[in-house]
Amino acid sequence: MPRTARSTFNSAREPAPLEPDVFDLAPIAMWLEDYSAVIAQFDAWREEGITDIRAFLGEDPRRAKACAEKIRVLQVNAATLKLFGARDQDELVANMPVIFHDEMMRTHIEELSQLWSGGTRFSSVTTNYTLDGRRLDIKLRGNALPGHEATMDRVLVTTEDITDTADARRQAVQKELEAQGIFEHSPVSLWIEDFSRIRHLLEGLRQRGISDLRVFLDVHPEFIRQCMAEIRVLDINQATLTMFGAPDKSTLLHSQHLIFRGDFENHFREQLIELWQGNLFHSREVVNYALDGSERFVIMQFSVLPGHQGSWSRVQVALTDITARKKAEAYLEYLGKHDVLTGLRNRAYHIEAVNRLERMSVRPVSVLIVDLNGLKTINDTMGHDTGDGLLRRLGEVLSEAAGEEGSAARIGGDEFAVLLPNVGRSASMTTMETIDRLVKLNNQYYSHMPQLQLAIGHATIRDGETLEATIRRADERMYTQKREYYAAEIKGEKKSVA
Repeated sequence: MPRTARSTFNSAREPAPLEPDVFDLAPIAMWLEDYSAVIAQFDAWREEGITDIRAFLGEDPRRAKACAEKIRVLQVNAATLKLFGARDQDELVANMPVIFHDEMMRTHIEELSQLWSGGTRFSSVTTNYTLDGRRLDIKLRGNALPGHEATMDRVLVTTEDITDTADARRQAVQKELEAQGIFEHSPVSLWIEDFSRIRHLLEGLRQRGISDLRVFLDVHPEFIRQCMAEIRVLDINQATLTMFGAPDKSTLLHSQHLIFRGDFENHFREQLIELWQGNLFHSREVVNYALDGSERFVIMQFSVLPGHQGSWSRVQVALTDITARKKAEAYLEYLGKHDVLTGLRNRAYHIEAVNRLERMSVRPVSVLIVDLNGLKTINDTMGHDTGDGLLRRLGEVLSEAAGEEGSAARIGGDEFAVLLPNVGRSASMTTMETIDRLVKLNNQYYSHMPQLQLAIGHATIRDGETLEATIRRADERMYTQKREYYAAEIKGEKKSVA
């Protein structure tokens, strides 16, 4: 009986109760077996007070194995020999330890438990092996023949080969586990969502005669929020929790209002239009928010999963975090237009700003050209760190003086420019006074450090004059002050010209 491990099997050549041609020609493997010794063993155990056979057999594997050894194989049919690769019944019985391994003892215990409770039939799904070692998944059924129910000395057992079905099931389970593993451990944030209710809402609009969804949403923006409320999140992976700083799935799912906010409604609006137009696969850059409030720049890729195109009941949303890339791009852009040391705009930005003001014919425009006096001497005598400190301090002064409308830039080592669009001569003189006041305050605060000494040239654009010419006039005036400063220094009359 192909369902359990045995070390000894008895074969009896007794007449079969079935017509030989019916038994032998049956297309399914059949065994005629004698279970009477097993029933006798049950009776002995009952007399010893055993009541829970399943627990009793599970305590000692040798007990179930002893029961298996008491089963006698009376006859097998041709399908059985073919299934297990045996020439005849004697070879089959002699190789029972090959066919039935100890690993099948669990299912044998279940079969014995069915008989213990008074049943005359049993069934199980288990594993056997052919004589050449090939694994067989089998569905086993046993039933006492009529008239032998009391003694169980004639039991017909069938073993149906379900290996192909079991292999297919195992492969399906394996693929499902692999798919789940890929989903759960993907480095990209993945969301499995149900958009079926959104599809229903959009179809409802079509039935009402709506043809241009964009126009409809302009008039009825509340429909966007209605659709957002109908999204059902079915699952999220670990990368999603990590990206948004959530401790678990429940916390994240209850915090979606914190993640999808800001301009997200406009992005979702465009997504609805994509779906309306039949685009079931699309992507775009969006901004989400982690639970700590920090921004997450992501590429959102939306796809309706295969087999669900008609219902949208399974869609995958993949979010690729590009926050680091965006920050790097922003920093590179910052470096392209800013001086790292002072935090002011750089020469490239200054030139671009001058050209822009010229193209736009902005009038009036005032210009200040500022030079930090004595920087080389400080670098040579006190070190470049001290000189850099002076440059940073001057950057703070000029940034404050330029205000929101003006722009201050470092255009050389110790030379700076302040552009003041829409500022005439009178207002620009006020800016000069502001610089003078801020320099004095800065020097007081850093009284133990070298003092800011500035040369400043000022000019306001004239009628018919180019802005470049105005800048040259301011530059010439700055150099005039600078020469005066160094002339006074040579005479021992060093003073601040600010």
